[in-house]
Amino acid sequence: MNWCKLVVPTCASSLPTSALNMHTFSSKLWTYTLLLLCGGSGLASEPRTFEKDVRPILKAHCFHCHGESGVSEGSLDVRLRRWLVRGGDSGEAIVPGEPTDSLLLERVVQGDMPPEDKRLSEADISILREWIQQGATTAREEPESLDNGDYFTEEERSFWSFQPIARPPVPSIAAASIRNPIDAFIINRLRQHELELSPEADRRTLIRRLTYDLWGLPPDPQMVESFLADSDPAAYERLVDRLLASPRYGERWGRHWLDVAGYADSDGYTEADTEREFAYLYRDYVIDSFNHNLPFDRFIQEQLAGDEMGPSVAAAEELSPSRISQLAATGFLRMAPDGTASAAVDRDVAINESIADTLDIVGTSLLGLTVGCARCHDHRYDPISHADYHRFRAIFEPALDWKAWQPPKQRRRSLYTPAEREQKADIDRRLAVAEETLRKRKQEHLDRILHEELLVVPEDKRLLIKAAFEAKAAHRSPLQIALLEEYPSIASISPGSLYLYSNKRGRRADDIERVAAELETQFIERTQLERTASLPPDQQREFLSWLSATTATQNAQDRPRREAFAELVVTADSLKQFAPDRFGELKRYRDAAARCRELDANADLAKLDAEIKSIRALAPPEQFVRLLTEPPDHTPTTYLFLRGDHQQAGQACEPSELTVLKSASPTTIPHNDPQLPTTGRRLAYAKHLTNGQHPLVARVLINRVWLQHFGRGLVDSPGDFGYLGSEPTHPALLDWLATEWMQQGWDLKYMHRLILGSATYRQQSQRSEKRDRVDPENAWYARMSVRRLESEVLRDAILTVSHSMLHELHGPPVPVKEDAVGQIVLGREMLDGERKPTGDDSDFPGVSRRSVYIQVRRSRPLAVLETFDLPTVTPNCTQRSFSNVATQALMLMNSKFTTQQADLFAADLVRSNSEVAQQIAAAWQRCYTQDITPSVLDSLLAFVATQSDLFLARDNKLTAEVAHHKALASVCHALLSSNEFLYVD
Repeated sequence: MNWCKLVVPTCASSLPTSALNMHTFSSKLWTYTLLLLCGGSGLASEPRTFEKDVRPILKAHCFHCHGESGVSEGSLDVRLRRWLVRGGDSGEAIVPGEPTDSLLLERVVQGDMPPEDKRLSEADISILREWIQQGATTAREEPESLDNGDYFTEEERSFWSFQPIARPPVPSIAAASIRNPIDAFIINRLRQHELELSPEADRRTLIRRLTYDLWGLPPDPQMVESFLADSDPAAYERLVDRLLASPRYGERWGRHWLDVAGYADSDGYTEADTEREFAYLYRDYVIDSFNHNLPFDRFIQEQLAGDEMGPSVAAAEELSPSRISQLAATGFLRMAPDGTASAAVDRDVAINESIADTLDIVGTSLLGLTVGCARCHDHRYDPISHADYHRFRAIFEPALDWKAWQPPKQRRRSLYTPAEREQKADIDRRLAVAEETLRKRKQEHLDRILHEELLVVPEDKRLLIKAAFEAKAAHRSPLQIALLEEYPSIASISPGSLYLYSNKRGRRADDIERVAAELETQFIERTQLERTASLPPDQQREFLSWLSATTATQNAQDRPRREAFAELVVTADSLKQFAPDRFGELKRYRDAAARCRELDANADLAKLDAEIKSIRALAPPEQFVRLLTEPPDHTPTTYLFLRGDHQQAGQACEPSELTVLKSASPTTIPHNDPQLPTTGRRLAYAKHLTNGQHPLVARVLINRVWLQHFGRGLVDSPGDFGYLGSEPTHPALLDWLATEWMQQGWDLKYMHRLILGSATYRQQSQRSEKRDRVDPENAWYARMSVRRLESEVLRDAILTVSHSMLHELHGPPVPVKEDAVGQIVLGREMLDGERKPTGDDSDFPGVSRRSVYIQVRRSRPLAVLETFDLPTVTPNCTQRSFSNVATQALMLMNSKFTTQQADLFAADLVRSNSEVAQQIAAAWQRCYTQDITPSVLDSLLAFVATQSDLFLARDNKLTAEVAHHKALASVCHALLSSNEFLYVD
């Protein structure tokens, strides 16, 4: 029958989820139809039954309107065969044995049902027709009712992934190539297809493969030479141990889990894509867990219920390092997009979306099921009911209660110790004093500036303007508003404009002195008039005559009379004597002008600001752990949301495992565990998942491990072990690996050693005509698959060979920003007055750190990574895609990152090697883990010489050394852009 098998087109992977589901389902039904047409045995020879053949079609297309959630349009319920016979408002839906009289078949043939554009495929219609023709039989007696909504047929329950895991016997295979039981399973399957394992790869290939697998980095040439020179039979195993013992291992394999967890340093959901402070503590927890080989069952438990594995978080005054680690682990349940801090969203919708995404992450990462497809209705393909979904949600409801939701910043815990809190409190007290001093000083400057500005406005308006300024804006009268508009220099006085007034204080002092000079003239004249008016009339006339003549002629002969009248003359010098009040008023102006010139508010306040900063810098840095926990004594009721609408609450749902999994792994999730400060629901569920009996968890997780080592999983849909997913190519091997892992205490490094030690892993990757004909996708593992470097690994490999890599574990992420042309690059965002990006993006601390430490900003993927299929985490990534498009070659050729690294690569080669041939050979070795051949070396030597001459001819200012460096950088650039660098094996 194999030649009749229908192959699902690979382009289906690019369809939307709903389309993909429909496509895959219909394709499987087409397979059955083709088998029937081919006259094969099995399916074609068996009569159609409602449970096996018809119910899946109706469930996918009709249940939503005809039976599910109490909805029965036209009074028709199609969930059971007898209800189809009973029919609805239009009469019987089917007439057993009479397809032409069956209204259901007529409606679907005409395209009236399903409604809109959701026509059934010809294969589906053919199955319905055959079933009715054969008598519309059932496989067994139908249930009395479907009131609980959890009716699943034996066919659904018998699906392979829902069956208990049993340890299969290792096939008894005679083969010299067998190194461990993995090879026995693989060879047994290969021989069914008349294939054998390929020969073992050479040592250079193996060390390159291993280091990329376990470190995500190319091997150092010294490592390669040491491995090649090691003749000990255990050299390979020692190399594996060395790689597993390095911190680089946790960075590499932690990245795999971060994909599945949907790790991000931003909230997503809205365009603002708010940054998530301290999300990196979860990333660091994951990396450390892999490096410390934390048993994977414990790893899962801590992520689901780390807060429930110790004393109450709320009551703890100080957290131990191990407790902090457990709490950081719960960041797994805080990774989904979360827009609940934004004021521009419907908050209830955003909350429930975040909860739904969290459940999607849990479902795809641990169960390998698309549980989220049952959020609004029964799952269309897998046996997961709408009620099942909400019982699953109830496990997490006490910590993810949409009615008692807190925004992200309120769902974190300070990591201060009591001593640090006391130190911080003391510093806060000092800060309060310093900030009050600053506040008062600002007010003093504001009062002074207001006084100075009032001095230069008309005196009769000063009080009115001052009152207008001091009045609250909302309470100002029209007259006050008009006054302030007339005198904007007063209206603009504010703390934010102090620096402007400080910068213009010289001009303001000049204005004050000008007003003072005008006043002085007026005061002298008034005082002179007053003194003159006090003289007797005769003396007054004589004094005025003399004053006028004296002023006109300055006749020296008038000296006697001048001396006689001197005490009557008012001058600027004598004003203080004759009119002390007026003199005092002038002094007030001139003192104000002097203060205005002398007092620099900017400098004064900057000094106080610096003092405040110095005090603040004394405070111990405060970190926060983003965690998931439950409020004390919080046991909310979970309601089924009809059609997924949180505003339409239905029945109450108790926490529970999915119904279809209970028979393989029975469990009871407590409503509220009295032994714990929390409800204990998540902890009970986490222990249930890792008890060694759960049918999915170990299979799903070990399949991911296999996927990362071989480029494809034993199940080629790692996030979907349901009906629409791929069936395992080696089901016995999958179960053997799962049981072996659990029996070894969930020791992941043990499983690495087992898989990497197999002959299957150590094969060559060379293709052959027979293997490509029998197994074009290498699903049976008759060779090692050639794999392209992931986006982060490519960047890290470039940094490694150029000797630019900065190895620093842990800590805040390297920030990303948008540059002047809109490309996302590394760097802290700096904007000018027009909000245009400024600043360098290539020279700041951390710029050359590993890619796992680069900020994962959902709306800002780093351009150099995005080009090579950086995964999107919406909400998570269960399997990376690998494309081959022109933009990748263009990025390697033209990106600033690649050209800079090629330049650094060349500079390092020149420093390390004096001869050109040595430089080129070293570059080749670093990039490809191979010795360069003489012919290639000769070609590259000639290229460097030619390029150097060309650079010198183009620019006579270049030295020979600079020209050689540029030519060598061109070679490095070519090596980094080649397919041999981009692919493993």
